[in-house]
Amino acid sequence: MITTLFTGIAANPWIRAALRYGAIALAIVLFLLSLRRSGERAGRLAERLETSENANDVQRQMLDAATRRPRSRDELTDRLRDGRF
Repeated sequence: MITTLFTGIAANPWIRAALRYGAIALAIVLFLLSLRRSGERAGRLAERLETSENANDVQRQMLDAATRRPRSRDELTDRLRDGRF
């Protein structure tokens, strides 16, 4: 039963052409879906990179501010008197 079905498909040129075009269309659809998925993945990675860069910038600013802080109370009073604070 199955062999007669396959020989009928193989013997008819119209069915072979339809199967060929169907396989090509399926390959194109699968390619476009994988392209879309990789684009979404790249977008998520770019967003994660931007978020981490912003966090790193904030942390760098905090470290820079910490290096400029007064080391002792005497230094703080000197800065306040000089108006550099």
